[in-house]
Amino acid sequence: MERPVAWKTYDHETLGKVEDLAQSYKAFISENKTERECVHSAIAQAKDAGYQSLEEAIQSGRSLQPGDKLWATAHGKALILVQLGQEPLERGMNILGAHIDSPRLDLKQNPLYESNGFVLLDTHYYGGIKNYQWVALPLALHGVVAKKDGSVVEVNIGEDPDDPVFCVTDLLPHLGNQQMAKKGTEVVEGEDLDVLVGNRPLVEALDGAVTAAEEAAATDAAATGKEGEGQDAEKEPVKALLLKVLSEKYAMDEEDFLSAELEVVPAGPARDLGFDRSMVIGYGQDDRVCAYTSLQAQLAVASTELKRTAVTVLVDKEEIGSVGATGMESMFFENTIAEIMALAGEEGPLLLRRALSNSFMLSSDVSAGFDPAYASVYEAKNSAYLGRGLVFNKYTGARGKSGSNDASAEYMARIRAIMDDASVSFQTAELGKVNAGGGGTIAYIPARYGMNVIDSGVPVLSMHAPWEVTSKADIYEARRGYEAFLRAE
Repeated sequence: MERPVAWKTYDHETLGKVEDLAQSYKAFISENKTERECVHSAIAQAKDAGYQSLEEAIQSGRSLQPGDKLWATAHGKALILVQLGQEPLERGMNILGAHIDSPRLDLKQNPLYESNGFVLLDTHYYGGIKNYQWVALPLALHGVVAKKDGSVVEVNIGEDPDDPVFCVTDLLPHLGNQQMAKKGTEVVEGEDLDVLVGNRPLVEALDGAVTAAEEAAATDAAATGKEGEGQDAEKEPVKALLLKVLSEKYAMDEEDFLSAELEVVPAGPARDLGFDRSMVIGYGQDDRVCAYTSLQAQLAVASTELKRTAVTVLVDKEEIGSVGATGMESMFFENTIAEIMALAGEEGPLLLRRALSNSFMLSSDVSAGFDPAYASVYEAKNSAYLGRGLVFNKYTGARGKSGSNDASAEYMARIRAIMDDASVSFQTAELGKVNAGGGGTIAYIPARYGMNVIDSGVPVLSMHAPWEVTSKADIYEARRGYEAFLRAE
């Protein structure tokens, strides 16, 4: 059952809508390369659509009514949007769930060092990456530095055309005989993914005078008992200059790295791909392509009276097992729904359990798009193809569906009906050939409540690479499909 190409169904007006969505999507993933940035942007958009803070509703103790729209966040790195429907929450919700974390390099807590006239930042890679893909690539630094006084400094270096960028160096092929003989997993070791950030030493002013900044630093050193730091500057002059830059620009010292969350990501914006401009190439499309389309679908129904409550969940930590206080394994989702039900007059653990078990969910995560360059690992008739629309994976997992949420036939039939009624182009797929590999999503976690869950997303080429590829048609169909799902009765 080969699914039709979505592009063939579009008229001139629809092509304009496809392009408009693609442009706004490219802007979103170009400007928001961390979980914090995604949440901040999503909240701003939600407020514009009439969403109010759940925390403020709790503090005021106001009763919630059908049509109310609320947002809640966990530590600024996960977000839940809820629009109350006409039916009691006990009867269930329509839920979209996507993740906003992506593979990257994280700075270690003690990252800064100088070696042979270079200053570098030591990293620990996050998520499943191919290490060798991250060398000789312009990189940017995003994140926050939390100071002991309670202030938080935002960092974003490498995105503005006038900004410097950074890189992990690679070995020249002329000296790479031994390197090229290694396995792909060993060509670049994880501990070798250190980011080059400087080469210029700190020197005295040409006239021998002490600069104002150096005099201030000396005064501070005397006041804090760190007079010996001048000797460190002589031993590590390149590191000293970098610390001076950080002090002047961000008012931070080396110890502030201990309470920083700094992510190293590919520098530069998402771009159109292909002579026909039919695709998008950009960082973090796994899974921000599903997060963005879910967000836009949720906001699209903001002025509509819904029968069932619509929910969009954007979570962190999926790439490392959905753990932690901001991952789907946390109690954030359950606690948020419990708070909303209490304000809506449906308080109680039994009602909460009924609401969760009666819910329907799309675990909105990307699928592996068929790549003709690597056709041997795909099973053609059960693969996702770029340009054929939203993808449904009845199951993922590996080695006999291990670790998978296997959706029921009845729920798959319901999804088919919703998509067909809304004329959404969709396809079904598995994650490559049996025993070729495998992977998972957040689907199995909410399925524990007994709710119906199925994986649904956009096909991606070069998944988990610094630059991933999607089709504009699939982005558009995902956005339409998610809205149809939220509207379903």
